[in-house]
Amino acid sequence: MKYDRTFVWKNSHAQHRLGYHLVFTPKYRKKVLRGKLNQRLCELFYEAAKANQWFIHELNIKYDHTHMMIQLPPDITVSKTVMYLKGGTSRAIRKEFPELREFLWGDSLWQDGYFIETVGRIDEKKMRQYIQEQWEQES
Repeated sequence: MKYDRTFVWKNSHAQHRLGYHLVFTPKYRKKVLRGKLNQRLCELFYEAAKANQWFIHELNIKYDHTHMMIQLPPDITVSKTVMYLKGGTSRAIRKEFPELREFLWGDSLWQDGYFIETVGRIDEKKMRQYIQEQWEQES
């Protein structure tokens, strides 16, 4: 499998471009993602992406939520990716920043849910039109 900064990845049998916009928030939407914690989260996200052969195209960590545009290979699910990202960063951050216990009770840094949407180069209307035109050309 070839992994690089280009958006289309290739392996021996396929070419794929699977990009996602991912958003998740700390517990209680607390505004704790700042300063050194913010910087450390960035490092952890990029380390996880490198270790798993994912690619983060964009990352923006606000005080109370995180936006990420990430590209994944087709053999990993989005839910598994989120589990790795949130679980790994939560363990590391809670260990490195014990002062968070004052604001975030329990074992996790993150809320349970997340938002995910696919990212493509063309919109749905254009894709529908393209597919319909292919049908018309074959008929």
